[in-house]
Amino acid sequence: MKKQVENKKAALLQAALKLFTEKGFHGTSTAQISKEAGVATGTLFNYFPTKEDLINDLYFEVKEELSSRMGQDVQIQKTYREKLRKMWYNLVEWGIENQEKFHFVGQFCSSPSITSHTREVVMEEYVFFHDLVMEGLANGELGDYPAEMITTMFYQSSRTIVDYILYSEPQDRDRAIENGFQVVWSGLTRNNLLF
Repeated sequence: MKKQVENKKAALLQAALKLFTEKGFHGTSTAQISKEAGVATGTLFNYFPTKEDLINDLYFEVKEELSSRMGQDVQIQKTYREKLRKMWYNLVEWGIENQEKFHFVGQFCSSPSITSHTREVVMEEYVFFHDLVMEGLANGELGDYPAEMITTMFYQSSRTIVDYILYSEPQDRDRAIENGFQVVWSGLTRNNLLF
């Protein structure tokens, strides 16, 4: 019985991911989500009392998966640059492998449909990223920029590279990922400050 419940919930989340990414939050009805998931509309409300609850659960689940991937093997790297580079590769490769989820995060990261509570809980999943940025600021590797600006630039640059790889299909994907990191590193490090 528990597996059946988990399967229905997973099907609803997968259907919502597909439809929210294609049609947006307001362009997607609960009936469409239920139909796509292959369950009765009433079943959706057993798991998610409102459409807002559904999108917040989905946002948290996707962001949690992304944070898990981003932090993978970062701390075993020897230098600060290697740590940031590993995080970059993790983030970009996850985006390429999980295009729908990556676009969902980009589409809804500033959405008013995501509650402040969800945002706060999600941010707890990314403490390691904030800590890495603070380490770079403290040890002088990063330029004297606000930490929030650095994290935003890092993430938005990853979106650019993922889109470039997906839509331009460069012959050497790894070279494109590395070039993206070089641009980010050059822009964020102290040695490259213009003034």
